[in-house]
Amino acid sequence: QSLPQQKLLTWLSVLECVEVFAEMGTARVWGEMGRWTIIVLIQLAKAILRLLLLLWYKAGIQTSPPIVPLNREQHQPLHPSDVEDNSSGKDQTYVGKRSSRVVRSLQSTPSLQSRHWGSPQQREESQSRRAEEMNQPPTPLGLQETIAESIYITRPLLHLLSLGVWGQRSWKPWLLSAVLDISSLSLLSDLKDLNRRERAELRRRTILLLYYLLRSPFYDRYSEGRILLLLRLLADYVPGVGFVTR
Repeated sequence: QSLPQQKLLTWLSVLECVEVFAEMGTARVWGEMGRWTIIVLIQLAKAILRLLLLLWYKAGIQTSPPIVPLNREQHQPLHPSDVEDNSSGKDQTYVGKRSSRVVRSLQSTPSLQSRHWGSPQQREESQSRRAEEMNQPPTPLGLQETIAESIYITRPLLHLLSLGVWGQRSWKPWLLSAVLDISSLSLLSDLKDLNRRERAELRRRTILLLYYLLRSPFYDRYSEGRILLLLRLLADYVPGVGFVTR
């Protein structure tokens, strides 16, 4: 990735980390009007950054969070002694003559902090496989897929606009947002040969459709009563669960 693209991803990640805090802080200081103002500004900034990544830098299907958190255990480098043994050609493993069991030789045993219980070959293969998966370039998007990703990116802005036009109690913003989400996913479903990161992102977006059951006005009309009834049943008839459900 180029340096400008990395900066865009960094700013986008910062916005996603602080947006809830900014909304709550602004509501506390400037009230409801300030809260909705900061919501619109943050969503507008996020949409602009994501559209730049999509259309200018050809970033493909974008994940949330934009920068995948580092798993330090998976990306732990090999012990220096392992690297020295590889370069000097020493045997890192010993194969039992009768059992054919592969064990690490005493000369290549790493320190306790970086020790693992697999063979060095297995660890090197897994690390190289993870590196290949993380460094895979984004899948090129055609016109249909670009439109689908653009719909997904601009959906929060359209939802906020519909809230301003029809109000928070109307069904139209809820329906509009749901239609845009489903349309984006259906247009992206035809895309083949996705890498692991992109497949995980599409699965995440599909699971997030369940949140529409918890969004007003659907929640106020249908979900709330059923959820409270279920919690009461659990509290009354399941031992040990009542404290949590109440």
